[in-house]
Amino acid sequence: MSTASLLDRAETQSVTTATTRLRTTMAAVRVSFTWFGVQKSLTPQQKAQAAESFDAEGQFLSATKKLIDTKHPAFRAVTAIRGKIDQFWKGQSLPFPEPGVRLIKQDQLEPFARQIDDLRVELTDAVGELDRHFDELKRAARQRLGSLYNNDDYPATLEGLFEVACDFPSVEPPGYLVALSPQLYEQEQARVSSRFEEAVRLAEEAFLGEFGRLVAHLSERLSGSNDDGTTKVFRDSAISNLTEFFQRFQQLNVRSNAQLDALVAEAQQIVRGVGPQQLRDSGSLRQRVTSDLNRVQSALDDLLVDRPRRRIVRSNLPREAT
Repeated sequence: MSTASLLDRAETQSVTTATTRLRTTMAAVRVSFTWFGVQKSLTPQQKAQAAESFDAEGQFLSATKKLIDTKHPAFRAVTAIRGKIDQFWKGQSLPFPEPGVRLIKQDQLEPFARQIDDLRVELTDAVGELDRHFDELKRAARQRLGSLYNNDDYPATLEGLFEVACDFPSVEPPGYLVALSPQLYEQEQARVSSRFEEAVRLAEEAFLGEFGRLVAHLSERLSGSNDDGTTKVFRDSAISNLTEFFQRFQQLNVRSNAQLDALVAEAQQIVRGVGPQQLRDSGSLRQRVTSDLNRVQSALDDLLVDRPRRRIVRSNLPREAT
């Protein structure tokens, strides 16, 4: 057997093992939002009136009006908590090829649910504050919208119109199918297995893409210079974001790609114990870290180029009979 075949077989086995690991240690989690829509379509009469200004036909015009000022601090506070929830959810989970569903480690289910509950309380408080400004927002909208303002577009209160829900749907075949139709059960097993194989690929691509962006950004800030020849300034977050990635990678990595694992470990070793101020103060340290990161980035580029072939190898993998 050729070396390439041996490597492909080893890679295939790694993916199969990762798929099994993902399926046995992770659970599905879904976070969904109920959100008051701040845009509303104009009525046919209003569109026709607007179209006259452009000598156009109303039926070919698409137009909406903004019900409230989304730049108001109280509204921004509400949307900021939504962003916080979404960031927390995605930071604690891996992608799954089903809309709105991600995978979380089973031993993190309870801590995750408690944190979502805490964030839900934050959201409720922020919506309460927004509701206290609702009359003010409607008065401002009346002035801005003029004849387009319609009080019927607005609810009596905003409470209950901004909510977050969290549930843990089953992505496994229902057990009752075993007795009702063994054939259907086997088909469902194959479908679920395929989805988890896809989840492994999605996780690997997500880690690879994020890691590549973080390394490239830090390397560019360390090695680049401004137009006047002075050294570029970089924020502390260029280091802290990479450190946070290492922690999340260690927690959620499904170990499907030994090359990616090795590059992450190498980059972690390069920046271990290195603080932002040290890099600003020491030109030699900055140069060494830059050189080492460039080597990692070059290897990452090669790995990115190799991904299409790896996908073909996986898709051509013969399945074992069960």
